[in-house]
Amino acid sequence: MYKRILLAYDGSREGLVALREGALLAKSHGAKVFLLSVVRPTAGLPMGEVVYTDTMSDQIEGYQALLNAGLAVAKQLGLDSTSKLAMGEPAPQIGAYANEIGADLVVLGHRRQNALERWWSGGTGAYVSDHVKCSVLIASRAISDADFQAEIDKAKAG
Repeated sequence: MYKRILLAYDGSREGLVALREGALLAKSHGAKVFLLSVVRPTAGLPMGEVVYTDTMSDQIEGYQALLNAGLAVAKQLGLDSTSKLAMGEPAPQIGAYANEIGADLVVLGHRRQNALERWWSGGTGAYVSDHVKCSVLIASRAISDADFQAEIDKAKAG
């Protein structure tokens, strides 16, 4: 059913839920995993160009480390996976990449927001579901470290 699954991963607790749930779903379907992290630009900061460049470099390095950690998880489960680091607002980047790779499923984490936060930042899940041609899963099933390690051990055993 699912052959190409996009996992949006930002390193948050909610992102980890999405990574784990999506990776296990990919394993059960024999799907290829596309891992995406999006660096949101720090627009409008009153800094000098050198400081801004250093800040962006630090962000990019941090997100690249997240991607590498996500790829390591996928590898432990024996998944065929690839990763991409994008710059911009997360929702449009996720939607564009899902369409670019022909995703069958996009897996997102969910962070509860109050009305003001939702108005200010918009709803990533709503935006993505309106702009992709595939299913969207909002992952909320927290998988404990022990349970996830058991799944990795099962995958290694064969």
